[in-house]
Amino acid sequence: MAANWWLHVLLAIVPVLAVALLVGDNTWLAELATPAFVIGLLSMFLTLSLFRDYRRALVATQQALDTPDENSAWLRLAQARRSGALGASLPAWIAAVAALFGLNGVALILLGLTSLVILILYRIPRQLR
Repeated sequence: MAANWWLHVLLAIVPVLAVALLVGDNTWLAELATPAFVIGLLSMFLTLSLFRDYRRALVATQQALDTPDENSAWLRLAQARRSGALGASLPAWIAAVAALFGLNGVALILLGLTSLVILILYRIPRQLR
């Protein structure tokens, strides 16, 4: 599961970097940059329900350790984590699209870091390793 977490980090951050490097200073439709940034910030609130589901699955997995339900609990945790990681990647993906509109580099970094911080919340705690 740790390798999958790093894969989600790469899937969130690489598109932002790739588009930012490819587009450079070509700013067409620059008036959409600020609304795209705001949408990127608002998208992080979509992850609240996903994180709540992940937290419940995490508690259920911890309670199911060394019981017959342990395998199904791990599967539910993996599914909740996958959904949460995809939701956590939304700000970075929106930043990648907003880079096409000429979004400022600072705003790109902020949205990328937002996704990274949210993805850190989806790491498996040491108690379950």
